[in-house]
Amino acid sequence: MSESLGQVRRMWHLLEPLHAVLYYAPEAVAEAAALGYRTDERWPGYFAWRAAPLGEADAGRVADTFYSFSPAMASEHVPGVWSVASPGAVLAARTRAVDRAYRKLLGDAVDGPELGEAAALMRRVAEAADIADRPLAAANAALPWPEEPHLALWQAATVLREHRGDGHLAALVEAGLDPVESLVSFAAVGAARPEVFASRGWSDAEWRAAGQRLVERGLLDGRGVETEAGRALRAEVERRTDEAAADPWRVLGGEGQERLAELLGPFWVAAIGSGMLPSETTLGIGKV
Repeated sequence: MSESLGQVRRMWHLLEPLHAVLYYAPEAVAEAAALGYRTDERWPGYFAWRAAPLGEADAGRVADTFYSFSPAMASEHVPGVWSVASPGAVLAARTRAVDRAYRKLLGDAVDGPELGEAAALMRRVAEAADIADRPLAAANAALPWPEEPHLALWQAATVLREHRGDGHLAALVEAGLDPVESLVSFAAVGAARPEVFASRGWSDAEWRAAGQRLVERGLLDGRGVETEAGRALRAEVERRTDEAAADPWRVLGGEGQERLAELLGPFWVAAIGSGMLPSETTLGIGKV
């Protein structure tokens, strides 16, 4: 990996926990419950929070844009989430959830100059992102920018996170990996245990069939272990993902990126140190 692409991935590693607070914070659970969503599991809220910028998207649209979730799981929640609360109501609650979660997580730093500086830099990067053919990034980028710096920081992190995710989806499609194959191949290179990927709703039969297709392509061996060709394909997917995510970061230049990384460091530590985020996810951060 080149030094510049390594920096792109470093920035993603810093931003992802700041975005993911929405999906795990107790404050977000409380806001979801107030809207009327079940909170005995996190998926009703997750599908509502993440899909709301798309409007009243149907299950097919959500499955296509989220990609890794099984269509059956998407259909369990969408479009039903919109009968509980409209996308507009969900977006308003999402903002309240992030506000409450960040204020608890970051304390006085929410109103500090460092966060304001970080938010301004992050917004520059997010506004520099090419969102053509990136549906989740475009939907979030179209939302009004909050005036409060901590909310602008979260929105910028979300735009850039979805921008990267949309580019990753394109890289998977180019590699000929369908949604379940992308998970099976990712598990095979050690991104996370297969049990973690089970959260995406694919049946055992669908998982096995995907593995067999990858064996037939020479990407897995008979034991389900990634072959040299399989490892090379996954490495190429990750390289293309980093390349597709790189352009907006150039607006800051090297010094600006270093300054932003310095500013984000304490916020990243607060998010990771909170204990609310899982130690192992389907994103493979730190593993690939």
